[in-house]
Amino acid sequence: MPLLERYIFRIVLGAFLACLTGLTAVIWITQALRQLDVITAQGQTILVFLTVTGLSLPTLVAVIAPVALFIASLYGLSRLNGDSELIVMSAASMSPLRVMRPFLALGALVALLVGFLTITIIPASFQELRDLISRIRADFVANIAQEGQFTTLDNGVTFYYRERSGPALIGIFLQDRREEGRTAVYLAERGQAVEHNGGNYLVLENGSVHRQRPKTSDSQIVAFERYAIDLSALNQEASELIYKPRERSTGDLLLPDRNEGYYKMQSGRFRAELHDRLTSWLFPLAVVTIAFAALGDAKTTRQGRGVAVATAVVAVVALRIAMFAASGAVVRSPGALAALYGLPLLTIVGSIALVLGGARLRSRLVLPRLPRVRAARPKLGAA
Repeated sequence: MPLLERYIFRIVLGAFLACLTGLTAVIWITQALRQLDVITAQGQTILVFLTVTGLSLPTLVAVIAPVALFIASLYGLSRLNGDSELIVMSAASMSPLRVMRPFLALGALVALLVGFLTITIIPASFQELRDLISRIRADFVANIAQEGQFTTLDNGVTFYYRERSGPALIGIFLQDRREEGRTAVYLAERGQAVEHNGGNYLVLENGSVHRQRPKTSDSQIVAFERYAIDLSALNQEASELIYKPRERSTGDLLLPDRNEGYYKMQSGRFRAELHDRLTSWLFPLAVVTIAFAALGDAKTTRQGRGVAVATAVVAVVALRIAMFAASGAVVRSPGALAALYGLPLLTIVGSIALVLGGARLRSRLVLPRLPRVRAARPKLGAA
């Protein structure tokens, strides 16, 4: 890369890294604050908190990187124009494509980063996050329940213990309302969570089970000395863990199990997720070409660039919305794949064509034609 192109590349790269770091840090902090209940309400360690929030970083980077690239491109072009460097390059007959090459080089690097994260890293992070949360919820006695507080799971299980004495729990109350019309209440003087053959169990001592019969107000009471409850069975999510399309690897999406019941119900979402990943790298390239098509022309300081910046922003937002709409349409019909792939590709080709051939057209439409001035010819034979 020549010296001039390296100079432009360093300007845009510095702005991109600053935007990417700043935006990712701000959004990550806001997301981390929402996960504080993992420590405060569920009694987890700081390591678990950092793991849960850290697994969201690849997704944040993949979403923010095209935005940071767009902002960096606008900044770089505005700086070059403000310092009259674009004017000098244009006066030196430097082709627009040569000026554009550093922007395209950075766009290609960002496209590779986004594609790698979307195809490989993000599905693995989603799957690991799902496994971690499922493990935490599976043993809710050790990981979620708090002393002297009623803890209610999403599936209708409520747990309470009065105090803890070493590994034993004193004064246990457990209500199971997972099945509509059936309620089971376990009361015990003490109990202890144990692990056996890879499963988690709550062993209750000196208590009773109260079971309500369906469609009646009568209940059946059974006293016991020892009673074991399978904790994983109380957590439906842990016992029937099914990965969503975004949590599956790209290989699983390319070669899915077509006999799986979940795939039969959600085959459209599998298709949309796969092609979203395969087209994710096109959006950064489209963004950088839009920015250059809007601000790549050299202008004097008296000529405003606000309209060009606004046009570029509107174009990027419209492209992102259109791609989201096309992705939603792919869920319903495979024919929408043409729009999902065609929108960014047409944007890239159209922007490059505008950069290469539109400068002369815009100069003819905008610049007024100057009147021709004929030089006066001296009269021959004049004294």
